[in-house]
Amino acid sequence: QVQLVESGGGLVQPGGSLRLSCAASGSIFSRNNMGWYRQAPGKQRELVATMTSGGSTTYTDSVKGRFTISRDNARKTVDLQMNSLKPEDTAVYYCWYWSADRGNYWGQGTQVTVSS
Repeated sequence: QVQLVESGGGLVQPGGSLRLSCAASGSIFSRNNMGWYRQAPGKQRELVATMTSGGSTTYTDSVKGRFTISRDNARKTVDLQMNSLKPEDTAVYYCWYWSADRGNYWGQGTQVTVSS
């Protein structure tokens, strides 16, 4: 089992910044992918950014240049720095973990609201 605990969501004005953090615990395999997905009301969950344990990253086009993913393998954490936030970034953000031996795990989600 893998447990993921997120923190850092909230309300921010357009153009503002937020930082999301996720801490993993449990049976963590050394080779894994971690990252963030989001789900807006009435929409499907979508990939935001992911990072392998080797450091390779993937971003959805709409956040490139604004969001930065980082992780600390020793501490088993993954963060998402979100800058220049837009109203369309409003969603519930989910931490995600995948490894070949454990499969997919999700955090409970944290709300990000971008509004003036």
